Amino acid sequence: MPPIVTVTMNPTIDLSTRADQVVSTEKIRCAQPRMDPGGGGINVGRTVLALGEPVLAVLPAGGPTGDVLQGLLEDAGLPRRVVPIGGSTRESFAITENSSGRQFRFVLPGPTLTDPEWNDCLDAAVHAARSAHYVVASGSLPPGVPVDFYRTLAERVAQLGCRFVLDTSGEALRRVHHGVFLMKPSARELAEYAARPLPDRDSQVTAARELIAAGVSEFVVVSLGANGALAVGPDWWEALPATPVSIASAVGAGDAMVAGMTVGFARGLSRTETMQLGIAAASATLVTAGTNPGHPDVITRLFGGPPATSVPAARDA
Repeated sequence: MPPIVTVTMNPTIDLSTRADQVVSTEKIRCAQPRMDPGGGGINVGRTVLALGEPVLAVLPAGGPTGDVLQGLLEDAGLPRRVVPIGGSTRESFAITENSSGRQFRFVLPGPTLTDPEWNDCLDAAVHAARSAHYVVASGSLPPGVPVDFYRTLAERVAQLGCRFVLDTSGEALRRVHHGVFLMKPSARELAEYAARPLPDRDSQVTAARELIAAGVSEFVVVSLGANGALAVGPDWWEALPATPVSIASAVGAGDAMVAGMTVGFARGLSRTETMQLGIAAASATLVTAGTNPGHPDVITRLFGGPPATSVPAARDA
C-alpha cells in the first residue's frame, strides 16, 4: 500500500475554456475546452504522483460521467480504489476571460450518496490507511454524506497511528474535533471557522492556535493566496511569501500545496522546507492550464524560494 492515501468524496470532471468576454444574457463563444479529473483528493494525488511519490486515491464514481472520470484517471496514471455509486459523478466548469484575465468557476453539488455508499467509501479509506503513513482528505462532501464524515474518518485514521491531513470548509470542518495532524484552511475558511473577522497575521495566528489548543489539529497552515502561507504551531509560527508567477489557472493550487507539504513530511524535510515545497507545488500548478498538476521540473526550480519568517511564542506577543 502506498504511504500516502487521498480521499475525494466529491470528485468531478473539470471542464475549462476561455472566452474573450463574459457578459450576462449573451451567448459566450468559447475556445475548445479541456477536460481533467478533479476534486480535492484527486488533485492532491496527481501532484504527489508528479513529485515521484507513490499514492492511492480513494473515491466514489458512478454513471456515464463516472466512466469518463475513470478514463481520465487512467490516462493520468493515478492508482485508485473506486467505490461504485448509483448517481452520476458531477462536472465543474471554469472559464477564463481573455479581456481581463479573470476566471469564473462554476461548481455543482454532486450526486446524492446513499448510506451504504458513503459507508463503503469510509471503509475503503480506513482499509487503505492501515498500511499508509498519511491520509489526505480534501474537498467538499456531496449530498447524502453526513457533515461529520471527516470527523469519523479522522478518529478512525488516528486510531491506526496514521497522520491525517484535512483540507475542507464549512460545517464539515467545524464538526472535526480531534485526530488531525495538519489542517489547511484558507484565510476565509479560518475566519468562518472562528466566526469572526481575521484581518491580520496576529488574529490569524490566534485563531489557528485555538484549533491547536482545543486538540483539533497538531498544527495549522493558512493559505493566503498572493500573500503566501502561514504555518502555526503551539509555540511558533512561520510565514512564507508567495512565488510570483503568471497565472494560467487557479484551480487545484490549494490542493497542490497540501500535496507538496504532505510529501515534504513524508520525506522528513524540515518544517520550513516542507512549507517551501508546498508553495512551489502550488505555484507550479498556477502556471499550468486546467487542473493539471505542476510539472516536476517547474516544482524543482521553484522549490527553495524566499526564506520564511519564523517567530517563537516568546516573541509572539
